[in-house]
Amino acid sequence: MARIGYARVSTRGQSDDTQVDELTAYGCDKLFIDRGVSGKLAERPELDKALAYLREGDVLIITRLSRAMRSLRHMIELAAELAARGVGMVVLKQQIDTTTPQGRLVFHLLAAIDEFQRELIVEGTREGLEAARARGRTGGQKPKLRPRQVDLARSMYAEKGDDGKRRYTVQQIADEFGVTRPTIYRTLTPKTPAK
Repeated sequence: MARIGYARVSTRGQSDDTQVDELTAYGCDKLFIDRGVSGKLAERPELDKALAYLREGDVLIITRLSRAMRSLRHMIELAAELAARGVGMVVLKQQIDTTTPQGRLVFHLLAAIDEFQRELIVEGTREGLEAARARGRTGGQKPKLRPRQVDLARSMYAEKGDDGKRRYTVQQIADEFGVTRPTIYRTLTPKTPAK
């Protein structure tokens, strides 16, 4: 069983000494350190290397959740991935150790809380949309073209030149209204009523 440590330093001014000291004191066999990487960024090359290095029975050691995880969801996904590979995870500051029954319980509780939060957000969004529809409003983006502009765009598209070909291309119509070609195509395609 190898103890693989991971540290992340987000700014140039920060020092990784504290994290390295803690990981070394815990007895890590190998360290991977991302320097100058923001917590919001998905790219963490050294974390990716650490994850690739881990083998069944190994343990990933981090000092605190925020050093390795972008979010609670990311943490839960990573813990599930490691568990499926037979790899444990220890978070020193939060005293979480997925190699123990208590540590696994903490992760299950965190996963349940995360799921509950997402369901509350979905429920709130649904209720907000229903309330807006009840007041005659619909969700989504505002139309790019007003009804009069839609009629004008359709008539421009239908207009033929002396040669019998369309007088205006879709790109010319889009340029006229300052929108994209897909917007004009959507405007020209009649909507089918919902059943």
